[in-house]
Amino acid sequence: MAVPGLLGRKLGMSQVFAADGSVVPVTVLKAGPCVVVQRKTAENDGYEAVQLGLVEFVKPRRVNKPATGHLKKSNIAPLRFLREIRLGDAKEEAKAGDKVLVEQVFKTDDRVDVVGVSKGQGWSGFVKRHHFRGGAASHGSMFHRAPGSIGASSYPSRVWPGQRMAGQMGNARVTARNLRVVQVDSEDHLLLVRGAVPGANGGYVLIRRTKKVAKRSKR
Repeated sequence: MAVPGLLGRKLGMSQVFAADGSVVPVTVLKAGPCVVVQRKTAENDGYEAVQLGLVEFVKPRRVNKPATGHLKKSNIAPLRFLREIRLGDAKEEAKAGDKVLVEQVFKTDDRVDVVGVSKGQGWSGFVKRHHFRGGAASHGSMFHRAPGSIGASSYPSRVWPGQRMAGQMGNARVTARNLRVVQVDSEDHLLLVRGAVPGANGGYVLIRRTKKVAKRSKR
């Protein structure tokens, strides 16, 4: 069964030592185990995909009635986190009820994309949100952290859509691309990837084989 991804949780950051003694910063992910909830086909749904669910203890009352009915069709226990992953080939075997483990999907030195929800920063100003430089901090300056002009009065006589301003920062879907798998722990369902991934510790993530390999040195 060739499912090109897994669901999991971000456990936190750590470091491991490479063979040459160098320190490699890694993020530890609890990758799976997952179960196939639904298999979508081009004939019935217009595209090839699998819907995965992260296997973890969930109280039945924490799952709403539509989701409970959907899971009962495949005789699957209550699940909180479900996501779809596209399949590139209709010949890839996967049916409802199949279990998907980390060692079946990834191996060391694979490249993956990790999709998560970034930490919410609340209402943030221009400098923090858009890295504006700001003005002078002394000598009578009255322009410290102001945004500056947002549009001339004569033309365009309005504010252009998309103008960078203060507002809600974070709490958005973010994809960390082309991360290298440093280690796979099949016994504890752990996946160690180089670098940081979006979200807070304990947050849900989707881990999939990378769609675009960056042209850079191997790290």
